[in-house]
Amino acid sequence: MASGLEQTISAAGVDPMLPRIFRIERVRQDTRDTFTMFLARDASFTFAPGQFNMLYVFGVGEAPISICSDPADKREFQHTTRVVGPVTAALKRLKKGDAVGVRGPFGASWPAAEAEGRDCLIAAGGIGLAPLRPIIYTVLANRPKYRRVVILYGTRTPDDILYGNELKRWSAKFDIEVHVTVDRGVHDWRGNVGVVTALISRAAFNPETVVAMLCGPEVMMRFSLLELQRRGVPPERIYLSMERNMKCAIGLCGHCQYGPAFVCKDGPVFRLDRINSIFGKAEV
Repeated sequence: MASGLEQTISAAGVDPMLPRIFRIERVRQDTRDTFTMFLARDASFTFAPGQFNMLYVFGVGEAPISICSDPADKREFQHTTRVVGPVTAALKRLKKGDAVGVRGPFGASWPAAEAEGRDCLIAAGGIGLAPLRPIIYTVLANRPKYRRVVILYGTRTPDDILYGNELKRWSAKFDIEVHVTVDRGVHDWRGNVGVVTALISRAAFNPETVVAMLCGPEVMMRFSLLELQRRGVPPERIYLSMERNMKCAIGLCGHCQYGPAFVCKDGPVFRLDRINSIFGKAEV
């Protein structure tokens, strides 16, 4: 009987454990501990909003990083990364022209088709805006297909805001509602101060039609869920992007097991009604 890996290779025609080599076009420092890597894209690389890659630094190891760029951009694809360990620190040291190994894309995507004809609520905390950025691009590129579009973003301080220029451009559009909040207002900040949950409580959307997509720290998503449910949004129209310790990315190693599911192949995007019984439980 063929192993799971052999079945995956047979189905895809390629070895999913073998990295492809991509060249770095440039690296941009976004915040004190966060940077974006731009990789040259070829015609064979396609992805759906919400999917991730395993990025491999030769001689160091690999880490799962969400793809954060526009799926329609044929020139390059991007990964926004926070330095949290040896692999991400090694990624940070790479520069233009260096090679990086890429396995992927992997995982489930945001429900772009399901959200058509509905209000669309996108709520992010911290670096959680990066996995949501591709679905924002997709919605904006197909704006007539969606009703109200609301983007809510919260982070620690004004200095930690990701994609600040894009948030300003999105805010300037007449057919999108964008709200940004920070935990601590410093310097000359004149915007919202507080948590994303407070933004959800007053955002303009119809609970009977909205599709909500959330990504951020678990505590942020937990309290956001409570507010969405208080407003009457059913679990089957709430989607979360979960982050777990993914190693193989194809459901073989078990590092990212989440109850009966594996985040790498069943997620990272989950519909809430499928994980409601285990979400937020420390022992899972």
